[in-house]
Amino acid sequence: MSDIAHSTVTFNGRFAREFKEMAIPWRAEEAPDPRLLVLNEPLATELGLDPAFLRSPEGLLLLIGNAVPAEASPVAQAYAGHQFGWYAPRLGDGRALLLGEIGHADGQLRDIHLKGSGRTPFARNGDGQAVVGPMLREYIVSESMHALNIPTTRSLAVVGTGRSVQRETLLPGAVLTRVASSHLRVGSFQYARSTDDIGLLRRLADYAITRHHQAAAEAENRYLALLQAVISAQASLVARWMLVGFVHGVMNTDNMTVSGETIDYGPCAFMEGFDPAAVYSSIDETGRYAYRNQPVVAEWNLARLAESLLPLLHDDQEQAVDLAVEALSMFRPQYSAAWSAGMRAKLGFGEGLDDEVTSPLVDELVALIQESRADYTSFFRNLGKAARGQAEPARGQVLDPARFDAWVTRWRALAPDADAMDQVNPVYIPRNHLVEEALAAATGGNMGLLERLMDAVTSPFDERPGLEHYAAAAPESFGPYRTFCGT
Repeated sequence: MSDIAHSTVTFNGRFAREFKEMAIPWRAEEAPDPRLLVLNEPLATELGLDPAFLRSPEGLLLLIGNAVPAEASPVAQAYAGHQFGWYAPRLGDGRALLLGEIGHADGQLRDIHLKGSGRTPFARNGDGQAVVGPMLREYIVSESMHALNIPTTRSLAVVGTGRSVQRETLLPGAVLTRVASSHLRVGSFQYARSTDDIGLLRRLADYAITRHHQAAAEAENRYLALLQAVISAQASLVARWMLVGFVHGVMNTDNMTVSGETIDYGPCAFMEGFDPAAVYSSIDETGRYAYRNQPVVAEWNLARLAESLLPLLHDDQEQAVDLAVEALSMFRPQYSAAWSAGMRAKLGFGEGLDDEVTSPLVDELVALIQESRADYTSFFRNLGKAARGQAEPARGQVLDPARFDAWVTRWRALAPDADAMDQVNPVYIPRNHLVEEALAAATGGNMGLLERLMDAVTSPFDERPGLEHYAAAAPESFGPYRTFCGT
């Protein structure tokens, strides 16, 4: 790996400097023939990076970690985690590297992180590589989530490596350049706690407060305030997932951020026909991470964070546990409040309406669309038309039209705001059949389908002529959908 000689790009290596116990200096594997597949130019600009430079041969080497600023300290981060409920004390970046931090236009730091950059000491039995399809999936879905106003890590670029990678067949390799508020995870705190180094745990918590939850620093018990802030952020995040029908697929504790951003778009998918039991991940054989289980799993993961923070919450173990339990007890009401507020917005209700009036309508509608397996995204978008007097598109999606008509009469009596509904109910999501078509074409070298899909999903609330294909449900021939993590 070489240094970038003639560039103004600088990386702050704060995590690498301050957490040597959790960071192994490492280098990305050399790519034999790097080729840019997609570049997020607006995000590059927000990071103060010149898109023209990033498209240059030197810029491509930066994006895959083969040439970095002289002062940069790329590291593989250590973390632990519960994977499908089973604790693994040493996970870490097996095929990833943190290149460093960089300033964003909002004045906050962002991590620049690679996926698919080669084996590290945490690789275990993995080959350290990534292939084009899964890396582009993360690009598509993370940028769609950002456009849907859901906190998320983002994708700066995907670069083909020119190396073939063995999966079920030989596939073209790629590296994703990911941007995040940080890569601190629940698993990061589990790792620090497992070392029995309370000084490390305290430094990590202080770092999390500085990076993400600065108000906690003013609290009487700053570490309890940190826990409370993470609980609140995750309650809000998971509610937002549920409101758009997003299924993460692999909610291990090492895939839950302290910042409250969505991370690691592996076997993820957007639900089409409404089904609370929806599971898309090929490895989730028991449905642990099904759509309906996501709030429960989030609460369980946060309990693991609380356990890790116990030594910081109070010197007395029993009192520390009591504080943790009290903090965790706020997850359910915070989640419920966030989900209820979001559902009220989806139905166009104003602020002045009483929950006793709106909640029965919400509950009845959810039951109706579940019974009908109605397409979740298009149904709520069509409700905006129903608020304008055109009920037939939504009515045609349910199995009991008479019951729907009665519901609509009561709903319209509350004067739902159709324009407000259109600001929160998307027209376009990354529909699974369209994602698969785009990934298959891109793997074969044709980026056209991906570019057109990105045009739709990055302006998800703006209905546009000619994009009807991107709002339509999958054909029946598409069949049951399964996703794979790509390792």
